[in-house]
Amino acid sequence: MRCDLPSNQCSVSVKPPPSRVALGRIGERIVADYLFVRGYSILACNLRVKSSEIDLVAKCDGVVSLVEVRVRTRRSFERALASIDARKRERLIVSASRFWRSGLYRERSDRLRIDVAAVSLEGAAPTVEYVTGAVTDLQFSAD
Repeated sequence: MRCDLPSNQCSVSVKPPPSRVALGRIGERIVADYLFVRGYSILACNLRVKSSEIDLVAKCDGVVSLVEVRVRTRRSFERALASIDARKRERLIVSASRFWRSGLYRERSDRLRIDVAAVSLEGAAPTVEYVTGAVTDLQFSAD
């Protein structure tokens, strides 16, 4: 097909892809819904503890889960779970420790763990891969 308009009048509107922050927020909302349907209470989103940010804080059956959300699209080169390297794991453990010492959202009998949720936006509908205790087997307890 040929465009008969002069080049300065012929334009194609291309919608830019969402920013990383926008994609992250979309993924966090998807994971919050995923957890809620499975019986979790969502206690906080994007919680700041000192210089750390925790994507989601959820609770189910006396376990407080700090959830790291990773989002991948067709443009992503590595899988979402593979993007959690040793440095990121260390940061998550530091964040968990700070969170636990703060006393936020917990009762004496609660335990704490770090989970990772991978959201794929590649197909017609988003998919969630949820890994319980993905970062460490270390369980924080109030005792």
